[in-house]
Amino acid sequence: MSPMSHVILVFRKTGQYNVQRCKAAGAAPGSSSGKTPYQRCSSQDSLDEQAMVDYFKEVEIIQRSGDAETQEEVQLKVADEGEQEEAWLMEAGLATLFDESASDGEDSIALLSTLTRTQAAAVERRVETLKQTLRKRNKPYSVPDVREIFKPASQSKVRAHIRPRISNGAGPGTPGGGADAETDINLEVSFSEQALTYKEGLKVTQPQNEADDRLPDFRVSQDKTGQTRVGDLSAEDMKKVRRLVLIEMSALFDTCGIEVKAHKALKVRVRESGLFGVSLSTLLEQDQRRIPGTKVPLILQHLMSHIEEQGLDTEGVLRIPGAATRVKAVCHELEHKFYEGVFPWQSLKQHDAASLLKLFIRELPYPLLTVEYFSAFTSVLKLPTKKQQLQALNLLVLLLPEPNRDTLKALLEFFQRVTDHKDRNKMTLNNVAVVMAPNIFMCKGFRSKISEQQEFAMATGTANIVRLLVRYQNLLWTIPKFVLNQVRKHNMENQRKMHRDRAVKKLLKKMAYDRERASDKQEKNTEVRGAEGGFMRVQAPQFSKVSMAVQLTEDLKASDVLTHFLSQERSPSVKREDLCLYEMGGNIKERCLDEETYITALLELNPSAEWVIKSVQH
Repeated sequence: MSPMSHVILVFRKTGQYNVQRCKAAGAAPGSSSGKTPYQRCSSQDSLDEQAMVDYFKEVEIIQRSGDAETQEEVQLKVADEGEQEEAWLMEAGLATLFDESASDGEDSIALLSTLTRTQAAAVERRVETLKQTLRKRNKPYSVPDVREIFKPASQSKVRAHIRPRISNGAGPGTPGGGADAETDINLEVSFSEQALTYKEGLKVTQPQNEADDRLPDFRVSQDKTGQTRVGDLSAEDMKKVRRLVLIEMSALFDTCGIEVKAHKALKVRVRESGLFGVSLSTLLEQDQRRIPGTKVPLILQHLMSHIEEQGLDTEGVLRIPGAATRVKAVCHELEHKFYEGVFPWQSLKQHDAASLLKLFIRELPYPLLTVEYFSAFTSVLKLPTKKQQLQALNLLVLLLPEPNRDTLKALLEFFQRVTDHKDRNKMTLNNVAVVMAPNIFMCKGFRSKISEQQEFAMATGTANIVRLLVRYQNLLWTIPKFVLNQVRKHNMENQRKMHRDRAVKKLLKKMAYDRERASDKQEKNTEVRGAEGGFMRVQAPQFSKVSMAVQLTEDLKASDVLTHFLSQERSPSVKREDLCLYEMGGNIKERCLDEETYITALLELNPSAEWVIKSVQH
């Protein structure tokens, strides 16, 4: 039994809003407008009536601004049957599973050897779907039988290895769970494996309704080998991370029985220069010619800084719009004066700057969250628990192209600073979420194809996704340890192949003995540089103290190594915040270490690593 629930009726053409009451169940279908009323009784969260009115007011502001007509609309299309699976396998680095001529065969084998049972099932499903599609089209194909790719024995071994380590408050061995178990984020075990254990435990729950102050305080338990964040790894290892994360994300949705149809964007004409309506990649090319290393568009940085400089205590700082005609005029002026450095920032009103910031986001020719993963982001709330929703968002953030990910991070940090002043500016997490959601998610090509009923469901859903992105942003840029361990295993498999190939070449050249001696000598030198006799050898080629020995103890952390280095470095210009201790070689290409990393624990994981102190770019 539920009391009366509120219904918000939205009329797209007039932009008018009506709030009516209807019964939660069995409401009469008729209405004066002849349209089925929107039922809030099944809302997925505690976003109240006023919050959703604010959402649709923001939609009205967007519609009245007229910016929707300034550029060609992005047309979205769902991939044809089989096309989606083929694109997925290519993106996952597994093209050889349907195309024998692909050049990454050996690398694919190494990648497959690292997969968990749920990840393997995700690959199997797509290979099988592609094979069936090709068979229907009577096309010749070379897709292998999935039984040839994955051996059942290896999957049972994975099951035996994974199950004892899962502790998420929902699986076997944790009857009833507990407060800590429900809010601890386990980064050591595949998220999809955790979801499978949750599902097998027959614990079924519905997404919970939480207000701002009742969202769970999720935490990541300390890992002695250190946390890894985006930007800590080499480009080569990040490529492997992205492939594994794609497989894991698909496995998570598959395990929970959620089908995500990927869209693809047809090419459209977009502006090749300017500020608004320009792609992120084009903007960054322009900006990097002026300031090398720029990762977030300069115009966006200036708008956020200007809003903050004028004070975040202003009531409704992101909610109250600037004057539409004035915003258009300022937009035109920025296009002509921004890069010349003559724009009069001192005359720009704060609410106008906020309107320009929102205009910048929605005028991007392709969505900030990308066309490819747009449906995945909007499907996150279908996952049964907040923890799984957070895990999915973590994976999706890692999948975003670097420009999109860096820009999203800058925006979320800005939104957090706005909510930090909520007592004065009245912009709570809910308020920020409902105002920004239509600007982030209103991809024009997608929105034009959905009904008003779908639009209301999308409104509550997207606002809740923005809430989660802002609230848990500190966790979303973390690379899960299980993914990093798979990267390590992948690298080791590639190294074994390289060693085998090298051995064959040695044999053919009849120089095996001499080369083996040289290899042994190199390995011994590596041991000296890495760790020997209770000491670790640390290299610092960029600095005057090019090398030093540090005594190994159980409690030695990366922060201690940096402190020891600074005590011996003679250059006064070297600052602690500009330094990072890197793990290099062995089973990882390069990794900037979290200062809380315990060196002895990491040596157990990567005994062949070398240690290098380098300056880092912030």
